[in-house]
Amino acid sequence: MIIKLFTTFFLIGLFTFGGGYAMIPLIQKEVVITNHWLTMTEFIDVVGIAEVTPGPIAINSATFIGYKMAGIAGSALATLGVVLPSLIIIVVIASVFLKVEDNPYVKAAFSGMRPAVAALIASAAVNILPNSIVDVPTAAIAVVAFLLLRFTKVSPILLLLASGALGIVVF
Repeated sequence: MIIKLFTTFFLIGLFTFGGGYAMIPLIQKEVVITNHWLTMTEFIDVVGIAEVTPGPIAINSATFIGYKMAGIAGSALATLGVVLPSLIIIVVIASVFLKVEDNPYVKAAFSGMRPAVAALIASAAVNILPNSIVDVPTAAIAVVAFLLLRFTKVSPILLLLASGALGIVVF
């Protein structure tokens, strides 16, 4: 099990560009659909927990899922798996990027990746919405949270904590 956790999260870390939010659809596919380690509801809860705890969402998710599946060893290996590809890649990129950053092909590649990253993030939102907004109170929380994030400088962490407190009161 711990080897499977490591390889699964290593591949997630290796093949996902754009940061933690862009990893959510791939984590969901591997954890919920392919390996059946979590239900969709449990996965959404993990994403929520990973969002309110310090650190990157993908690392926090890997740590939590690894712990749930195989205890401390699973947690450590899932976390190492998701981090290791980025570490290797950034060391390689850092050693050559300054030499090629003005190359038109490099600039063009980054221009092509940006919209794909946005699509990955949008896909994660679309996948999570049906299981998160299930009634009028959850829809109201989502709309208010979106408006606050979009039009104010409210901290996402404070917003999540306030939404959790509201959930305790309402539900």
